[in-house]
Amino acid sequence: MASSPKFKTVFGCQACGFESSKWLGRCPDCGEWNSFVEERQEVPTAAAAKGRPMGLLGDTGGRPKPYDVVDSADTARVPSGIDEFDRVLGGGIVPGSMVLIGGAPGIGKSTLLAQVASQLGTRVGTVLYVSGEESEKQVKMRGERLGLKGTGLYLMAETSLERILEHVDQLKPAALVVDSVQTVFSSRFPSAPGSISQVREVATQLLMLAKGRGVTTFLIGHVTKDGALAGPKSLEHIVDTVLYFEGERHQHHRIVRAVKNRFGAVSELGVFEMTGTGLQAVGNPSALFLSERLAGSPGSAVVATVEGSRPMLVEIQALVSPTSFGNPRRMAIGLDVNRTTLLMAVLEKRVGLQLLGDDVFVSVAGGLEVAEPAADLGVAAAVASSFRNRPLPARTVVFGEVGLGGEVRGTGQAALRVREAAQMGFTRCIMPARNVPDDVEGIELVGVGTLEEALARLETA
Repeated sequence: MASSPKFKTVFGCQACGFESSKWLGRCPDCGEWNSFVEERQEVPTAAAAKGRPMGLLGDTGGRPKPYDVVDSADTARVPSGIDEFDRVLGGGIVPGSMVLIGGAPGIGKSTLLAQVASQLGTRVGTVLYVSGEESEKQVKMRGERLGLKGTGLYLMAETSLERILEHVDQLKPAALVVDSVQTVFSSRFPSAPGSISQVREVATQLLMLAKGRGVTTFLIGHVTKDGALAGPKSLEHIVDTVLYFEGERHQHHRIVRAVKNRFGAVSELGVFEMTGTGLQAVGNPSALFLSERLAGSPGSAVVATVEGSRPMLVEIQALVSPTSFGNPRRMAIGLDVNRTTLLMAVLEKRVGLQLLGDDVFVSVAGGLEVAEPAADLGVAAAVASSFRNRPLPARTVVFGEVGLGGEVRGTGQAALRVREAAQMGFTRCIMPARNVPDDVEGIELVGVGTLEEALARLETA
């Protein structure tokens, strides 16, 4: 007669997964306060511990193979039917891959994957969409609003991992969508859905399904109040690709950025526009972000930036006004506030702008986040324009990294940026002198070596 399983009580940190035998007020691993929750874990018996352990993909009896003889022909990418989504994934969906999508509530994660599931159901074969937060009728209502086709698409409202795996065995789908991974639980663990042990177990079982049977799996993940993916950090290590939704809920566009991708470039992004019929791909992001730019306004500069392999022109706005308090404020939206403060110091020391008595507010128009140093010259030009109350030339674009000595340093992919500016109708480009390309026509290229020289060339344009 088989003995009943034994359980032990542990306290797990819901922020990082650290486990302790007693409750702690603060996690010694990640430093989070009040994050420990009591969980029960099954103690493995002596019989279960004996024998050879199973591998990740089961006991296949395989042997090591030389690298040269491994066939990778079956890893050809499958188009999802949405160009921007394929761009973020690195050129299409890799069969058997596991993709995790996170973002704020209501930003469009379920909408995007519903559209992808509908396209795959038509192009590839059977697709199973499992919802742990909505019923089949609610998912169908959203699909009708989006105008989706139901060919090959199966809906299922379920939160039990074991029942989901049973239906996968019956349907044998080519792709599986789980919305969301925090709502699914395994009966092996008595802890609540969304806990560290449950999320880790669900992700591991779905990983075995994806890699062992070649079922492409998409997971929707909740995020914390800080914007990070909820659950253990091992969740992001397990999956092949991690995508983040960016953008304000009140903005009409959404940005999907890849922060991890085993099959493509990291930091690749796709731009979508939220409409009444779902997310529509935006083929020309530069035109979208510059569509509402007010020409001739002081404090506005156009910067040529590159995200992944895509060049984009964005508008950086700055507002400099006298402060009413003892300490002037420095605020940045869409930019690193520490780097913005550094540029204010360079403008004061190297150019002579007296900003100590002024509040400085800098923002990237349209809600885009720009992290690359090539935007430094645009930030400095916008701040100087607002401080002097003189607009920059309307058809001039800038880019370049600014050092502490006031020098303008070179950046990567300069020719790509210049070509994008020329295609958008800009006639002049202020850029680092070492990056001036020879094979670009239709735009005047002005190479500068220092920040002071760059501002002077903008004045004389």
